[in-house]
Amino acid sequence: MAESKRRKSSHDSPGHSGAESTVVHGRELPCNVDAEEGLLGAIILDGGKEVMTICMEAKLEPQVFYKPSHQIIFKIICEFYNAGSIFDEVLLIDRLKSRTVDTLPERKYDPEGQRSLLEFVGGDAAVSRLSNRIETLAFARHWLEIIKEKYMLRRLITTAGSVMDRCFTQQDKLDNFIEQVEQELFAISQDRVSDSAKSVKTAVEGAEQLIQKLLQSKGELSGVPSGFKDLDALTFGFQQGDMVVLAARPSMGKTAFALNLAESAIMPRGRENKTHRTLMYSLEMSAESLAMRMLCSRARVDSEKVRGGWINADEGRQIVQAARELKSSPFLIDDSSNLSILELRAKARRLAAKEPLGLIIIDYLQLISPIDSRVPREQQVAEISRGIKAMAKELKCPVIVLAQLNRESEKEKRSPRMSDLRESGSIEQDADLVMMLYSKKDRDKEQEVVSKGAEVRQLMIAKQRNGPVGEVTLTFIKDHSRFESYVEQKL
Repeated sequence: MAESKRRKSSHDSPGHSGAESTVVHGRELPCNVDAEEGLLGAIILDGGKEVMTICMEAKLEPQVFYKPSHQIIFKIICEFYNAGSIFDEVLLIDRLKSRTVDTLPERKYDPEGQRSLLEFVGGDAAVSRLSNRIETLAFARHWLEIIKEKYMLRRLITTAGSVMDRCFTQQDKLDNFIEQVEQELFAISQDRVSDSAKSVKTAVEGAEQLIQKLLQSKGELSGVPSGFKDLDALTFGFQQGDMVVLAARPSMGKTAFALNLAESAIMPRGRENKTHRTLMYSLEMSAESLAMRMLCSRARVDSEKVRGGWINADEGRQIVQAARELKSSPFLIDDSSNLSILELRAKARRLAAKEPLGLIIIDYLQLISPIDSRVPREQQVAEISRGIKAMAKELKCPVIVLAQLNRESEKEKRSPRMSDLRESGSIEQDADLVMMLYSKKDRDKEQEVVSKGAEVRQLMIAKQRNGPVGEVTLTFIKDHSRFESYVEQKL
């Protein structure tokens, strides 16, 4: 077999690590330095948020990069990400400057280990060149796939070379030798798929613990309470890992209902005085507007009177009391606009790393920015829906996402169906629980009136993966932007 030779890579230059690359049979190992630079540039440009989340989901490791300098830069970026810190070019350069090569295994490229990592990767200019290399993040996922593909090919070549050498010298039984080769190839193939299968013993033990908990609770809620007796009777609360869709036409009270659900989660409840740390993404309204709604709803004060400054002393005291309660509650609001599902997941992951989240609410699905705006809208919404379900499973908390219904039910004067969910059938497929809020107005000739300023709303449980379906009747008090259990109203 021709002996492997080593030569200087054509990619190496001042400002790049100066590392040598292996050439096998006169051919350089597969690599794409341009893709590596593009991905690192995208990560730096993005501040380690959306693009880094893609890398973590793909389980990208530093050794996947071909150039040692790129491996080191990615390792430092991983340190920022794992600490839940955002960064920019300046912070990255400062971190590289403060570390020497002897702090990382890459000392083999610098035996004395005295240079800073910044010097090793080529100085400020090298890092700046990466961040200035691209103008868009749109191709980050494509670059990632190229880098992983080249890495797998390099591993196959290295393993194949080793197998060839051992074929000439092997003294063991042929069956044993072939088995060793199969194991080595399997180890490479294993990195291409996620190791998510678990023993049935683990699953059964978890199920036993859940059953024991349910038996001890004797009918108490096992999930996050909604605050509505009839709804909780059907769902036993919103469960960990569930994607819950709350769909309605505009002006039906989706946001008001979502805030009522949040209020129920964050306020002390039950014998244990338990609260659930809740995060709400508001892609449509500002945090101040949501807080205003919650205050008026909690205090049972007409929001129009508050805006006009016409409240009396008692109502003022009620608002002060509501404000005191909400200030001390575990409620987080993120009113950033133009967020993609990857950014939503990255932000939630950072918050959950500091303290577990009990509930996430997204208002609303159709306002989440697509990862790739070039693909058809239906595919965009499908990717967003899958991302929401994955977030619920990863963070082990229910995620309630608001969604729009199309006009078909109004045109045909009927109750809504899951097929009325706008833009994608994937939403109904991914969801564990689908709730549809609607009014019988314009469908039935006799519309029941509760009282002045209050209307009857129907909450249809159209799908529940682990429970029954049905309808819950609610009362919507418009002046307070608040829903109440219909059966509890004094008519």
